[in-house]
Amino acid sequence: MSYTIIALVVAVGTSILGNIFMFSSATLLKQWGLPSSVPVQVIARRLGAVYLGIASLLLLSITSIPTTIAMAIGTAAMSALLALTGLVELRAGRVNKGIIRSIVIELLLSIGLLSTLL
Repeated sequence: MSYTIIALVVAVGTSILGNIFMFSSATLLKQWGLPSSVPVQVIARRLGAVYLGIASLLLLSITSIPTTIAMAIGTAAMSALLALTGLVELRAGRVNKGIIRSIVIELLLSIGLLSTLL
């Protein structure tokens, strides 16, 4: 099999996993026999953001975009998703203001990577 086919299949798989972790973490944790506590769900949703970031990297890797640009876009997307997830968790009151440090770092990483494209 070619890299393109495998990367596409893995990208679809990681997208599915990412969406499950992001939007159905309680159900998934229950299926695994793990307690579905708020802290565990927060981490599961952040893991979902990483899975979606990996999916974007894989999808970009099979385009004609140069590798350095694809890596910058994909990694920036992952960092931005993590920051967005952190903001959602903060607004929902599931985490405290301590997450702001991570959100700022993730946004700076994303902006820094995207600035290399200018």
